[in-house]
Amino acid sequence: MQTGRRWLTIALLAGGLGGCVSAPTEYPSGPGIPVPEQWSVESGSSPAATASYWTRLNDPLVDSYVARALANNRDIAQSAARLVQARAGVRAARAGYFPQVTGSGGVQRDVGDLADERLQYSLGADAQWEIDLFGRIGGNVAASRADLAAAGYGLADLQRLIVGQVAQTTVSARTLAVQLAIARETLTIQDDNLQIARWRREAGLVSSLDVEQAAAQRAQTAASIPALERDLAQAANSISTLIGEAPGPVRTAIEGEAKPIPVPPDAVGFDAPAAVLRHRPDVRRAEATLLADTARIGVARAQMLPLVNLTGNLGTASFGIGNLFDVITGRLFAGISQLIFDGGRARAGVDAANAAAQASLAAWQKAILGALEDVESAAATQRAAGERVSLFAAARDAASNAALLARSQYQAGLIDFQTLLTAENQLLSARNALAASEAERANAFISLNQALGGGWDGANFDPDAGVRTQGISE
Repeated sequence: MQTGRRWLTIALLAGGLGGCVSAPTEYPSGPGIPVPEQWSVESGSSPAATASYWTRLNDPLVDSYVARALANNRDIAQSAARLVQARAGVRAARAGYFPQVTGSGGVQRDVGDLADERLQYSLGADAQWEIDLFGRIGGNVAASRADLAAAGYGLADLQRLIVGQVAQTTVSARTLAVQLAIARETLTIQDDNLQIARWRREAGLVSSLDVEQAAAQRAQTAASIPALERDLAQAANSISTLIGEAPGPVRTAIEGEAKPIPVPPDAVGFDAPAAVLRHRPDVRRAEATLLADTARIGVARAQMLPLVNLTGNLGTASFGIGNLFDVITGRLFAGISQLIFDGGRARAGVDAANAAAQASLAAWQKAILGALEDVESAAATQRAAGERVSLFAAARDAASNAALLARSQYQAGLIDFQTLLTAENQLLSARNALAASEAERANAFISLNQALGGGWDGANFDPDAGVRTQGISE
C-alpha cells in the first residue's frame, strides 16, 4: 500500500502541476515496468540480506575494515556533507512561507552655512511576504524535501557499495596471500625435484635434460612469486584507501594473519522482488529524484501565474534619542503582479522541467531493471561458484595424489621427469584454481547481498532528516 501511495503521489504531482505544458505531462501511477512476483532463481533457506551481512563471512579483518571504512572513507564523508547541504536546502525552502523583515537605523547631520547641525536619528523596519496562492513556495519545499531524501538514499547506496568493495577486496587479498603461500610451497618441492634430478644425473641414471627441465619449472614458479606479491600489495593499498588510512599496516595484517579464504553460507534467502526494490537505496534515490523533478514542474508553472505580495514598513526620525519614538509612521501595501510577455521564457522553463521529470522517470525505470538484473545474475553466479568449488576440490585432491605417486615413482626411476613435471604442474594449477573458485564463491555471496539491498539499515532512514546514523547497524 505504501508503494502504491508513493507512485500515485508522483502521478498526481505530474498531472496536476504540469497541465500547462506542450510536452506530455501525465506519468504512469507506477514505474511502467512489470515487476515479477517471484524470482526465476531458487531462494536459499538462510536469512535474507541484512545490514551487516559481511559478518557472516566470519573473517575478523573484513569486519574491521568495513567498520573503519564506514567511519573514515572519504567518499562517504563527501556524501554525508552533501546530505547536510540538502537538509539546509529544506530549511531555506521552508523559510519562503514566512515574511522577510529587515531593520535599518542611521544618524544624519546636515552641513552648510544654513544647515541644522543637530544630529537626526532614524529607525525603520521593512517587511515583505509572498502569499503562496499557486504553490510556488510549496513546490520548492516539496522538491527540496525530495532532494533531501535522494541525498540520504545516495549516502546509503554509497555505503552499500563501499561495504561490498571493502569486503570483496579483502577476499581478493586473502586469495592472493593463499596463492602466494601455494607458490612458495611449490617452489620448495621443486627445489627438491631439481636436487634429485642433479643426483640422478651425477649417478648416470638420467641425462642433463631432466636437470634443465627441473630448473625451468622452478624458475617459472619463482617468477610468479613477485607478481603475486605485487598484486597483494596493490589489493592491500586499495583497502587502505577505502578505509581512509595510509598504505602499509593492511598488507602487514593480511600477510601476518594467514587465514583461509572466507567461506560464506551455503545459500542466501530472497525477499520478493517488490520488497527487494523497496530496500535498494539506489532505486529509492531514483524515485526521490523523480518526485523532486515532478514538483519542479509546478514551480515552473507558478512563474506564469499571478504573484501576490504584502509589503509594509515602519519608521521614525527625530533630533534626539529621547523623543525618537514619539512619531512613528508606517505603510502597508498589497500588490499583485502577472507575467504578460517574456518571449516564451517561462513556458520554456515549464517544458524543461517536464523534460527533466521524464528523464528522471526513465532513470527510475533503469534503476529498477538494473536491480532485478543484479539479483538474478548474482544468484546465478553464486550457484555456479559453489559447484565450481566442489569440482575444483575434487580435481585438487586427485592432482595431489597423482603428484605424490609421480614423485615417488621418479625417485625409483620408474617414470621420466616429463611425467613428474606434468603431474606437478597439474597440482599447482588445481590448487590455484580451487583458491580462485573459493574467492569467486565468497565474492558472489557479497554481490548477491549487495543486489538484495544489504549493507545499509532502512530503519535508520527518516525522509525529513536523511540518514540519522551512517545507515549501518553494527
